[in-house]
Amino acid sequence: MAPLSYSVPQRILHWGMALLIFFNLIFSDGIEHWHRLVRRGETITPDDVASANIHAYVGIAILALAVVRLALRFVQGVPQAPAEEPAILSMIAKLTHGLLYLLLILMPLTGIGAYYFGNGTAGDIHADVLKVVLWLLLALHIAGALVHQFYWKTYVLARMTHGVRKRA
Repeated sequence: MAPLSYSVPQRILHWGMALLIFFNLIFSDGIEHWHRLVRRGETITPDDVASANIHAYVGIAILALAVVRLALRFVQGVPQAPAEEPAILSMIAKLTHGLLYLLLILMPLTGIGAYYFGNGTAGDIHADVLKVVLWLLLALHIAGALVHQFYWKTYVLARMTHGVRKRA
């Protein structure tokens, strides 16, 4: 039988990773500045490296936490989609979640390829393709949660915040 809510560790990982992901998406100036300097062949200062390292280390943390989160998902399971959710939207939700997990692995790996190994193609894919797809998937994910909360009035948001103790 599927759990009613995500476990406390799953919820902590979800919200902690959300903060890290939004941090890296919003505060990417350091790595972008470093990249411009490298591309132009200009001098890179220790401060430039430190700023870029913050982005890189947060990305590596996201990768490690994504692996832990997938392991917990496999071991502990996840709640089923509510009955109110139409089958097509349930399929879209599963696809969105799968693609989000894929991006939580691919983005750090392409970032590592670009930053640590100087692979320009990986950097282009990371910044020009995957970043845009991630923003779109995050918008879908958040929109889906809000539709559940305010349109269908299901417990989907509750099971990822404070948990659900009994079947609705």
